[in-house]
Amino acid sequence: MVIVTRPHEMNETFARLVNARDLAGLLELYEPSAVVRIDAERTFHGTDEIETALRDLLRVPGTLTSRNAYCLEHGDLALLRADYAIEGEGGVRPLAGSSAEIVRRGDDGGWRYVIDHAAGASLPSQIQ
Repeated sequence: MVIVTRPHEMNETFARLVNARDLAGLLELYEPSAVVRIDAERTFHGTDEIETALRDLLRVPGTLTSRNAYCLEHGDLALLRADYAIEGEGGVRPLAGSSAEIVRRGDDGGWRYVIDHAAGASLPSQIQ
């Protein structure tokens, strides 16, 4: 069982599980009713749908690195922003960006994603 006891460790844990191709462990990082948006349009609700998005991610070749830009805690909630990239063969980056997430501490002391927007912090500005 995967339990993250400090919210600033969520993204590194996520990357470790992606690199291990551990789908079950990744799903444990999400609340059952969590919401994931992987780009500007596609949203997945609940772990059954999130599993589909994670399976697609695990098919991307390479090694994921994810580092927090910040972690702002307030009680049992935390707002995270992370910068990430998948490094493929020959230095090719098939995926890179900045995410925005909200995580919540559960009764077991473990933190889980409630909202995970994989591209949330790297979308273009709406003000020109």
